[in-house]
Amino acid sequence: MNLAQGLHRFHVGDRLSEMAVHNGTVYLAGQVPDDATQDIRGQTAQVLASIDRLLGEAGTDRARILMAQIFLADLSDFEAMNEVWDDWVPPGDAPPRATVQARLARTQWKIEIVVTAAI
Repeated sequence: MNLAQGLHRFHVGDRLSEMAVHNGTVYLAGQVPDDATQDIRGQTAQVLASIDRLLGEAGTDRARILMAQIFLADLSDFEAMNEVWDDWVPPGDAPPRATVQARLARTQWKIEIVVTAAI
């Protein structure tokens, strides 16, 4: 399948797709942790692993992220989240990013990340 052209959706559910690829750009749905019992570091690591998995499925990786939007349930988690993020982002390839506090869909979630990347 040539993902550089056309529109392709992945992991399509009734409400949303986890990923769409169009004209060489990858759009991820908001990624949230699977195990919400973990602290912000653990939840961030889970979300970043999901992003890696989906980007890999599209044939790209974290070095090609065009934009990241990070939603934190509590801004007091900002520094701890950044520790995990800083270890994950490739040196010299830190993407544009926004981080905001938001009420997330489930109270046990501490973080949600939305990413757009190039193939």
